[in-house]
Amino acid sequence: MLLAIDTSAGTSVAVVDLIQGVLAERGVADTMRHAEVVGRLIRECLTEAAVPASALSGVVGGMGPGPFTGLRVGIAAARVFALGIARPLVPVVSHDAIAFGHYRTGHTGALLVVTDARRREVYWSAYSGADAASLPVRIGAPALAKPADLLDDGFVHAGLPRLDAATVSAGDLGMVAELGFAAGHPPAADDALYLRSPDVTVSTTGPKRVS
Repeated sequence: MLLAIDTSAGTSVAVVDLIQGVLAERGVADTMRHAEVVGRLIRECLTEAAVPASALSGVVGGMGPGPFTGLRVGIAAARVFALGIARPLVPVVSHDAIAFGHYRTGHTGALLVVTDARRREVYWSAYSGADAASLPVRIGAPALAKPADLLDDGFVHAGLPRLDAATVSAGDLGMVAELGFAAGHPPAADDALYLRSPDVTVSTTGPKRVS
């Protein structure tokens, strides 16, 4: 049984079980209030599922792609909760959860999941289909590109059915982790996939003098 948390778009939290599926799920679409709502959503999901934290076998963290500030909130919440209950953190690429949900509702064959990265760029992940465990088979790692490049003949995945990501279901995120573990798949890398680096950077000339 897993607690799943994703803040790559809005904020989504779920409790899932390999056999029973999604036991509880809560989400808030607001992309500015992750830190304010994530704790409440965790409490509500655990209460609705009637699952004590001690019964969880792990905590799933959505690793993006997502905006720098918002994505960090969910990953930090997942890491701290996992540490608090002495359970492992299970990283899952958020695009994999989006693809899983699309295949679960009937899509077959190849798929291109795309997130708007702003500044005339997009973050994409390509999939060849779903495997025997109903998990999406990603082709390589997610990557950044110009929107026009996805339609160019030179783009390796040009012509794939495109799904523009708007929300991420923590229920789907958790089921990707459950099914992946049951199938013996290794977890995703424990690295956040930021849509772009933060605009604020550390000064290379040291701190400014205050007079």
